[in-house]
Amino acid sequence: MSKPKVVAVTGASGFIGSALCQYLSDRGFNVRTIVRHAEPGSQAIAVGDVGPNTDWSVALDGVECVVHCAGRAHVLKDSSENPLQEFRRVNRDGTLQLARSAAKAGVKRLVFLSSVGVIGAAQNNAEVFDIDTVPRPEWDYAVSKWEAEQALNSLAQKAGLEVVNVRPPMVYGPDVPANFLRLIKIVDLGLPLPLGAINNRRSMIALANLLSFIEECILNEKAANKTFFVSDGKDLSTPEIIRLIAKTLGKRTLLIPIPVFFLRFIGKLVGRSEDVDRLSGNLQIDTSHTRSTLGWTPPVSVEHGISETVKWYKACFRTSANNHQSKMAE
Repeated sequence: MSKPKVVAVTGASGFIGSALCQYLSDRGFNVRTIVRHAEPGSQAIAVGDVGPNTDWSVALDGVECVVHCAGRAHVLKDSSENPLQEFRRVNRDGTLQLARSAAKAGVKRLVFLSSVGVIGAAQNNAEVFDIDTVPRPEWDYAVSKWEAEQALNSLAQKAGLEVVNVRPPMVYGPDVPANFLRLIKIVDLGLPLPLGAINNRRSMIALANLLSFIEECILNEKAANKTFFVSDGKDLSTPEIIRLIAKTLGKRTLLIPIPVFFLRFIGKLVGRSEDVDRLSGNLQIDTSHTRSTLGWTPPVSVEHGISETVKWYKACFRTSANNHQSKMAE
């Protein structure tokens, strides 16, 4: 596929979407940023809430490729009365509405940012997931993403719209929110951590690698109507991740070897079982199908990706904390 005249990015104000817009612009793409609510004076196009009735017509006019990053994110404590219904409304029905509108507007390709969660959650065994693994999503968020994939694939066959489903694992990089940021903050405290006995393997992907892969999905003809797993290509254990973070922070870290079964027991007692499973479980993906189909390889190593993420954290959070302490002392 030749370089599209216009690439639209939904969720352009989010962690991945905003970085993707900058990345594609730097690479010479004509990027149209699509957000829910635009700031005064912004060039972004606002479409309001994403759902089954979203009007995408103005945003998609003249667009040849759409990268759909917008969606309702997975949260640990959901306050919605019916979380699954709300995830479906945004992530499934909203995505299908976008795809229908894209096909009607003459868009050639839609790249959908799905999730590795469609194949299941962290495992206590050593199973490695690949493109032939039967999806078995366990969480509402993952269910909605899997249903969106199926809806897109069905529509692609009928409407002639090329669809590319991308299933990334945990994404980390500068501006990272949520779990990875919390992990950095915990390591930065320099306190002993009871995670030394964990011997798991987790696939992750640096933001820089994900952006490179999305560009590949935009341009590569062989990506049309396929689903891909993507990762850094090197899986780490939780203790290895912590040590890499600590090294860049300039911190010493003490990992106490508490048996994993005891961590899980404590996790159940305090209602944090999901956190323990995420830290101790395996979630490995085999990306050989991706490499053989597209010929893509990650441009940066996992060590470089973690180092850049922690450097961003030090520049933003430590500087802010030091400035606050200085003001308190005045």
